[in-house]
Amino acid sequence: MVHSLKFVLAISLCLPAQVQAGDDRFDAARRQMLAEIRETVLDTGPATGKVRLAPEVMAALGTVPRHEFVPDALNAVAYANRPLPVGHGQTISQPYIVALMTDLLDVGGDAVVLEVGTGSAYQAAVLSELVRQVYTMEIIEPLALEASARLARLDYGNVEVKFGDGYYGWPEKGPFDAIIVTAAINHIPPPLVAQLRPGGKLVVPVGERFTVQHLLLVHKLNDERVQVRQILPVRFVPLTGGHD
Repeated sequence: MVHSLKFVLAISLCLPAQVQAGDDRFDAARRQMLAEIRETVLDTGPATGKVRLAPEVMAALGTVPRHEFVPDALNAVAYANRPLPVGHGQTISQPYIVALMTDLLDVGGDAVVLEVGTGSAYQAAVLSELVRQVYTMEIIEPLALEASARLARLDYGNVEVKFGDGYYGWPEKGPFDAIIVTAAINHIPPPLVAQLRPGGKLVVPVGERFTVQHLLLVHKLNDERVQVRQILPVRFVPLTGGHD
């Protein structure tokens, strides 16, 4: 639910083999989106330490039909490399940020992942292409209901949606191999760190509301130690709920 602070104009690059051209009316736009993601990755490389993302992550971005996760009126710009409104004051994240955050989690095929901030469920759908199970939480009930129905209609059977305050996590489904937070908060949530497996990673934007935040990568080394790395400045909608 965010965009990076630096916008990079698209350039023409080839689509990976996993995404095949066809009669899909969104095929050209999807190719352009992937090209822009690659270019933005190069541009932000000095900050992130990455000049390319894992091919599995790029394949997932090329597979998930992003136009299904935005309002019908925005179908024409569904694959633009920028955030888009999805209702209730929320947005679907910029594709580059979705790709980067997914890559930072560094998850394998047997992983169980928690997402805080379902929104339209696009990030959850991308993760579902890469892991065994995704649990995702949304505090805005209409969005949670819409996301659950959308995922069922699109046959994302390894994603479960819960209406609730994601700050406190979903302890009965944990511990998690990775946790991703798609809204900004002014601190790293202790309940989420507690529900992370040793060796697991948490990606979370930290900062004050409606200002520049920083995307953090939290690596839980063991039950007593975490390592925190600042990735790059971002701007997210705020994480809401009863926490401070």
